[in-house]
Amino acid sequence: MPVQLSASEIGTFLEEVFPQVEGDFVIEKVTENAARVRLVTREKHLRPGGTISGPSMFALADVAAYIVTLAMIGRQALAVTTNCSIDFMRKPAAGKDLIAEATLLKLGRQLAVTDVRIRSDGSAQLVARAGLTYALPPRPAGNAVKA
Repeated sequence: MPVQLSASEIGTFLEEVFPQVEGDFVIEKVTENAARVRLVTREKHLRPGGTISGPSMFALADVAAYIVTLAMIGRQALAVTTNCSIDFMRKPAAGKDLIAEATLLKLGRQLAVTDVRIRSDGSAQLVARAGLTYALPPRPAGNAVKA
């Protein structure tokens, strides 16, 4: 299935439906079944000790999964997270943005399953890995995604 929305189209859509996270995330790349998303880290993303907080890393994983799902299904504000499992593997580098590489593993009629790997900018080592499942809204007849 070809990409339905470009990175810029998804960015515009997110600004419309989730204005509360404007400026936090940069969609760097969208390809078929994959996306690269940057968390622009700021003071609000830090926890005591100067490291990036777990909730900020979860937000990056969740947004990256949403973005790769939207890229394939189009503008669907009602696609929602139904499951997330995240492993925090090591402390992120201080003063660096986080980069998420999201891969859509399965896109069915009702669910999308995504793997997200998070690294500090410029590092090859994973700081976190997440598996997410999204529930997809019903599609109009004749517009179903083929599994």
